[in-house]
Amino acid sequence: MIDKPFAPACERNREPILDVLREHFARRHRVLEIGSGTGQHAVYFAAAMPWLEWQCSDRAEHLPGIRMWLDEAGLPNTPPPLELDVARGPWPAPGFDAVFSANTLHIMGWPDVVALFAGMAGVLADSASVVVYGPFNDGGAYTSDSNREFDGWLKARDPRSGIRDVEAVDALARAIGLQRVADVAMPANNRCLAWRRER
Repeated sequence: MIDKPFAPACERNREPILDVLREHFARRHRVLEIGSGTGQHAVYFAAAMPWLEWQCSDRAEHLPGIRMWLDEAGLPNTPPPLELDVARGPWPAPGFDAVFSANTLHIMGWPDVVALFAGMAGVLADSASVVVYGPFNDGGAYTSDSNREFDGWLKARDPRSGIRDVEAVDALARAIGLQRVADVAMPANNRCLAWRRER
């Protein structure tokens, strides 16, 4: 029997993120969360935005913990989590008009970030919104001393990881037809980047 996972950061950042999601997902219906982690964000956001179907996804080892959060909450708008490794798939069927991901891009290697956006292109509806939360650099420069220290810690743990340049991430988004519509400063030197796809 595994213990239900818990991430203190999810409790700290969920309210500011929700403020952003309420705006950008107000007219959306189906959200794919990439890298759901513990599942804490999913139950909080799905409860706060009951008009959304909130589809969790993550690598196989995280699914049991996510299921514990979803089962305990018992919400009608959280289907069972999907297994998704962005580098290998399998990606779900198209039809999501929203995608959310938190604290993932700096954990995975850059080739996986590229694969995430490439795979996302195949599941997004023609009119879709994408929101990504986490730390970002501007033009290769850290935006705070704490982010510089965090990036050093990330690279010492896994040289493939690291805080990404917002310009590089935005280029990946533009390549799949997304236009950036917001860059919202968040607590602890994080940001929410939001894009829209209109075609």
